[in-house]
Amino acid sequence: MDNSNHEKPSFKSRFKKFILKVVLGLIVLCLLLIWACSWTYSEGTRAGQLIKISKKGVILKTNEGELNIGGLRLGSANDGLEGNLWQFSVLDQNVLEKLEASEGKRVKLSYKERYKSMPWQGDTNYFILAVEAIVP
Repeated sequence: MDNSNHEKPSFKSRFKKFILKVVLGLIVLCLLLIWACSWTYSEGTRAGQLIKISKKGVILKTNEGELNIGGLRLGSANDGLEGNLWQFSVLDQNVLEKLEASEGKRVKLSYKERYKSMPWQGDTNYFILAVEAIVP
């Protein structure tokens, strides 16, 4: 039998294959993360007085708001009572304009809660879908 020489792959070719596998693995992980962050965890409505709308962020500017849903709760450090505030984020420009026009008024907000939000989407996992003014 003829023993043919099987050359061992060079370090350079093994390193290229390793780098390719790492890059492909990172791409797959990033796509899975983005897909998981698009899951809707819950949907619903909350009503209360719209306290503020602001654009926040150092590099990635996001639209954030607060809704006073009424009642009181203990402060996070048991330092007394504080208002029951609910923070949310806004992605849609039309919804943002309606919220800005309703600041200081009672509103009913339809929202969707994502499992996790990406940094460019907002500070919270709650995203407002629609705004309805509550007429007293």
